Amino acid sequence: MVTGAGAGAVATGFAGLPGAVALSHLSVYDWPAADGVCGGSPHLHLTCSEAYVVTGGRGAVQTLTASGYEVTPLVPGTVAWFTPGTIHRLVNEDDLRITVLMQNNGLPEAGDAVLTLPPEYLTDPETYAAATTVPADAPEEERERAARARRDLALEGYRALRDADGPEPLAAFHRAAAALVRPRLAEWRERWERGARAAAAATGDQLDRLEDGDVSHLADAVVRVEQPAQYGKFGMCGRLDVYRGT
Repeated sequence: MVTGAGAGAVATGFAGLPGAVALSHLSVYDWPAADGVCGGSPHLHLTCSEAYVVTGGRGAVQTLTASGYEVTPLVPGTVAWFTPGTIHRLVNEDDLRITVLMQNNGLPEAGDAVLTLPPEYLTDPETYAAATTVPADAPEEERERAARARRDLALEGYRALRDADGPEPLAAFHRAAAALVRPRLAEWRERWERGARAAAAATGDQLDRLEDGDVSHLADAVVRVEQPAQYGKFGMCGRLDVYRGT
């Protein structure tokens, strides 16, 4: 039987979305930026892989890694995904709509994403938060202004990284992003233990039961239905319909 972190969740199975993923529907911003391109805020994730399932419209995702800069076209039916450390910028060419699957449900909302702000905004969590927070209770016009401002600031840093001569500016951004999130790592570990680790442990427990001829967990089967917990949230890349999945 499974022991350790997540063991308490295995008796009845993990209750969240399959594999402890996060799910959202995304309408990518159609706001033009200084370079004439419409789209969202470039950023990376430190511990979470992300997948795009394109459901409508047309666009692209610009990515920047230590291997270089790439542009991947996005059309209906495309499934594109990338690993932690991939700086990505969504581009909206014609009403781009995506279903987003994110590893480690809960971690992205807990600060796993770091925007590519210029270095002076990455010095400490307070400075970063002041430049990136969209006030949840403000009128929509104010929230849109804040989301646009942080997008434009992230693009400023992103262009510098993309156009840099040599690997050090990107490596410096990686170090700064890691330093920003370090105070939250204990909280992230707890979320991971309740989520992805518990989901994997539940499968291991079920395999153990089946090997022993124990099918009792099948009698605990349930069906769950969920509607978005929030509609039209101002996300980094666009307006989000968010499912909690827990």
